[in-house]
Amino acid sequence: MSQASEAPIGVFDSGLGGLSVLRHARTAMPAEDFLYVADSGFAPYGERSADWIRARSAVLGQFLLDQGAKALLIACNTATAAAAQALRERWPGLPIIGMEPAVKPAAAATKSGTVGVLATTGTLASSRFAALLDTFGRDVHVVTRPGSGLVEAVERGEFDTPATRALVASHIEPLLAEGADVIVLGCTHYPFLRPLIEAAAGPAVQVIDTGDAVVRQLSRALEARGLRCSGRTGRESFWSSAAHASGRAALQRLWPPAGAIQPLPV
Repeated sequence: MSQASEAPIGVFDSGLGGLSVLRHARTAMPAEDFLYVADSGFAPYGERSADWIRARSAVLGQFLLDQGAKALLIACNTATAAAAQALRERWPGLPIIGMEPAVKPAAAATKSGTVGVLATTGTLASSRFAALLDTFGRDVHVVTRPGSGLVEAVERGEFDTPATRALVASHIEPLLAEGADVIVLGCTHYPFLRPLIEAAAGPAVQVIDTGDAVVRQLSRALEARGLRCSGRTGRESFWSSAAHASGRAALQRLWPPAGAIQPLPV
């Protein structure tokens, strides 16, 4: 096993949402070390400009590379839409994997012909999402809904409060009213609200997220470059830009083995 293959994988998100992807990655790649940056101090990204997200993503990417990362996983749909191409141009030899709403599998799965996409305003307004619809959404009716307030609820650790249940229902009901029988979770924060989303949607509606598929893509990219690690137990290291202890406590709740969560210095 080469020294390069033993290097960690850098993961960043606007906050805690990327932990939903890290769960898949840890299961699929038990020998890998992961560096996780929760940029909770600047969440949500969904209402910020694309230029700001590109600049911030470059800062976070550079921080992870400075820690020795062999690859970057952008565990944030909004940051992927705004910044993935710019980061690939900045570091052309680096494996950089991002998130995209699962329009393709949703279009294949729908029986009613209507797919609902729940995502941030930034993701839904992006040219990347428009291209995704043009490629995979032509033969179905796609209804979009910006999930205002959902990222903030997750960041506060409010996963199952009456207010969060009501908020989730307010976003799901309009999708159901349009006839959606498949709902795409287009933000990595939303899987932490999946029980509430499934309860609001009902048993006849399929809920899809892309965490598993993205991790498979990451694994293939590392394998192709001879960078997969094996034969050991991997570890995770965490940084957070959360200004308050409550933000770090929410991370600890979602990832109990996190141990010491370091303040993000950038």
